Amino acid sequence: MKVTKKMIDKQLRFKGRLIDLLLKSSSEEKWVESMVKFKIRSDKSAGKIKDIEGITCSEMWIPRHNSDSKIRILIYRPNHPQDLPGVLWIHGGGYAMGNPEQFVHACTRLIRAKNCVVIAPDYRLSVEAKYPAALEDCYDTLLWMKNQAKELGIRDDQLMVGGESAGGGLTAALTLYARDKGEVKIAFQMPLYPMIDNRNDTESAKDNNAPIWNSNYNKWAWRLYLGALAEDAVPPYAAAARASDYSNLPPTVTFVGDIEPFRDETIHYVERLRKAGVSVEFEIFKGCYHGFDIINPNAEVSKRATAFYINAFKYAVDHYFVKQNV
Repeated sequence: MKVTKKMIDKQLRFKGRLIDLLLKSSSEEKWVESMVKFKIRSDKSAGKIKDIEGITCSEMWIPRHNSDSKIRILIYRPNHPQDLPGVLWIHGGGYAMGNPEQFVHACTRLIRAKNCVVIAPDYRLSVEAKYPAALEDCYDTLLWMKNQAKELGIRDDQLMVGGESAGGGLTAALTLYARDKGEVKIAFQMPLYPMIDNRNDTESAKDNNAPIWNSNYNKWAWRLYLGALAEDAVPPYAAAARASDYSNLPPTVTFVGDIEPFRDETIHYVERLRKAGVSVEFEIFKGCYHGFDIINPNAEVSKRATAFYINAFKYAVDHYFVKQNV
């Protein structure tokens, strides 16, 4: 899908073009090199956290399953948390870059919308460990949340999961994985413009030249994440669009821009969830490229998108509960 300037929302054009020029990579090799550099910079910023008015932020290291190593997590909580929903928020970055500190605004936005405790894992990125490392880290964090619910001040019948882009992809994969493992139940999911299909064969994913995230970046990111995994062996826990069974998944909210590569795979995902009987709130925002709400949060369309999923989250807190397995 070829994207022209006129197709982009006027308030999004300048920042999208500027960031695209700054981050542009002409080859897969250079793109991977830039991801490694991003990780080095992210590592330097890790742990530089501070409390926000009315919200306490702390860093913690939790056990990684079947390993002596640990997972670094950030915990955001309102003052005096007690019996609140617990939200696992998974940051984006094409599975290859970023850390939870860079997505603090999403975490605090949820807390200010409806009191909750947000746990943000610093999962392993594809530049250091291929699939299933990131998924395993997120699942270990989710299971830890369930087991430590009382100490965290959260309800184990209201564990929710969300994230943007690759974080949305991990959200969608995690709900499938948790359903099939049967150890923890998720009450609600928020996979925002999720990265869920490595095949890149939809109309919106083919030859997409939109700002921020295009077809080339998408192909390169998936190859880096999946590593040597053969195309016919990619499981739904890596790319949730490959799942054949979407039944018994939690109520869902998601949105996507109409000019970004993930548009069609998100539409198909929503259709299949609904066909399986899953309640879904979904919107497509015209003139919007990937991550538009983060790139320009003050644009009118970004405000509408944020209000859309936050309103769905507030409804979920009041209405969605599950009974955990004993």
